[in-house]
Amino acid sequence: MALRREVFLDHVKERGEYGTAEEAERAARVVLALLGAHLVGGVRAQLAARLPEGFALILLNPLQSAEPLSPERFVRATAAWIEGATEQTAAWDVSAVLSTVADAVDEDLLGQILLQLPAGYDLLFGRPRTI
Repeated sequence: MALRREVFLDHVKERGEYGTAEEAERAARVVLALLGAHLVGGVRAQLAARLPEGFALILLNPLQSAEPLSPERFVRATAAWIEGATEQTAAWDVSAVLSTVADAVDEDLLGQILLQLPAGYDLLFGRPRTI
């Protein structure tokens, strides 16, 4: 079941300690657009089904990525897309959005998402994996 838009943004806003819902929405739009470029097939569709409609569409119509970005490059790309962001603030943005995404899915789907991403994304989702 998809999260309501307000609930999703409230979680992002709280985790990112944003002053306004608009700041939370800006972060969510950029991070989900970049994430969508890394996910394919049923995994991307399953994740989209858990997100509010507007964010699901962003995930399903992602920014183009020539190659999978490492977690560090993902953060740098986020910083490049958010006006005035630094790598430090972008890391905060990514964490706020992806930890909210992680809470919206079950462990099985999160595992499938992480399998499609380069190593290290588990930390961005706030779900460190132990081997």
